[in-house]
Amino acid sequence: MTDDYIRRTAITRLAVEEQQHQLLERTVTAWKRGCQVAVEKGWPRCSSKRALQSRAYDTIRDETGLGSQHAILATHQAAEAISACETRAENGRTVSKPEFSAPTVRYDSRTMTLFDDGTVSLATVESRVRCDLVLPDDQDGYQYQYLDADEWEVTESTLTIRDGEWYLHLGFRRSPPATEQAAAENGTVLGVDLGIEHLAVTSTGRFFAGRELEHRRAEVTKRHRRLQETGTRSAHRTLTRMRRRDRRRTKHDLHRVANGIVEEARDHSCTVIAFEDLTGITDRLPGAEMLHRWAFDQLVTYVEYKAESHGIRVCTVDPRNTSRRCSRTDCDHVAAANRPQRDRFHCQACGYEVHADYNAAKNIGLRAVRCGHTSSHRTGASQCALKSGTISPEEGFHPDSDERAETPVHG
Repeated sequence: MTDDYIRRTAITRLAVEEQQHQLLERTVTAWKRGCQVAVEKGWPRCSSKRALQSRAYDTIRDETGLGSQHAILATHQAAEAISACETRAENGRTVSKPEFSAPTVRYDSRTMTLFDDGTVSLATVESRVRCDLVLPDDQDGYQYQYLDADEWEVTESTLTIRDGEWYLHLGFRRSPPATEQAAAENGTVLGVDLGIEHLAVTSTGRFFAGRELEHRRAEVTKRHRRLQETGTRSAHRTLTRMRRRDRRRTKHDLHRVANGIVEEARDHSCTVIAFEDLTGITDRLPGAEMLHRWAFDQLVTYVEYKAESHGIRVCTVDPRNTSRRCSRTDCDHVAAANRPQRDRFHCQACGYEVHADYNAAKNIGLRAVRCGHTSSHRTGASQCALKSGTISPEEGFHPDSDERAETPVHG
C-alpha cells in the first residue's frame, strides 16, 4: 500500500439541474483536455508530479479554462498514468501514450465541499454548483457508515457521468486499527493460488470457480466480433453497452470472491493473505489472456482494501515452482513430473497426492512464512493455515483439536 490509511469509496448519484448539467459537462471536457496536455508535456519519461506540474500548469490554464487546483490535479493524474506505463514497460509489456477519454473529473478538498445537509459543492470551469446527494431512504444504506462516522475523512473523489446520470465516487480514509504485537509475531498466513479453472484456491481448501468468468468472456468476445463486423453506429453503441455491462458483472464476481477470501482468513485467524507475484502470470497460465491479468489485479486490490479493515495484510511471493513443489514440509521435492495433469499433483518422491491448485496455495502460504522469517519486511506470520490445522517449515503440521480431512470446499 502507498500509505498507512484504510480507504473506501461510496458511490452516490447526484440530483443535477439542467444548467448544472451543462457546466459539469464542460468541466469534464476541460479536464480530459487538461490531462492530455499534461501527458503531451511529460511523455514518455516525466512521471514526477512536481516536475510535470511545472511543465504543464500554465498551458493547461491557458487552453482549458480549468481552475488552478483542477489544473494541478490534472498534472498529477497524467503523472500517475505515465508512471503506470513506465512500470508496465519495465515488466516487458507493450505501452502506448495514455489517452484520456473517460467522462470523469477528479476532486479534492479544495474543489469539493461535502455538507451535513446531504449536499455537495463542486468546482467547475465557471462558478461552483451545489447538488443534492441521492441517498437511500433506508438509514442502513452503506454510504451512511462513512458519511455519519467521525473516523472517516473525505479525501480525493471522482465525478463521472453514466447513461445521462451523474455519480460521485466519494473517497474516504481512516487510520488502521491498532494490532497487538504478539499477534504480529505469531500470526498465520493464508495462501491463495489464482487460476483459470478455479479463479482462487486457498491453503484452507476453499475453491472459487472461475469457469463462469471464462465462459462469459468467450460469449462476449463472439458477440463483439459480430457487432464489429456490422460496423454501424447502432452496433457500436450496443458494443459499448455490452462492454460496460460485462465489466460490471465481472467486478461483482470479483468482489464476491474477495469477500470469500477475507472471510476464510478471518475464520482461520490469519493476519496475512499471500498471493503470487502477478508479473508474467499470463505467460505462466495456459489459456490466460489480458482479461485474466486485469481480473487477477482487481481481485488482489479488492482483497487488499477489504482485508485492511480487519487488520489483515496482503503480501506477494515469488511464484517459481509453486505448482511443481511438494507442499509437505518433510519432502519439498520439485519436479515437472509432480504435476501429471492440470488439476492433479502427485509427488514422485513421497507419493503425496492432492488437487494441484490446493498444493500450490499451500506452497504460496509457506513461502510467505519463510520470507517473513528471513526478510526485513516481515510478514508477521509463523505458520500457514490449512483446512485441518496449520503447517510451518520448522515444526511441520499441527492439526486442529477437531481434526478434519483435507477436503476442498467450493465457494
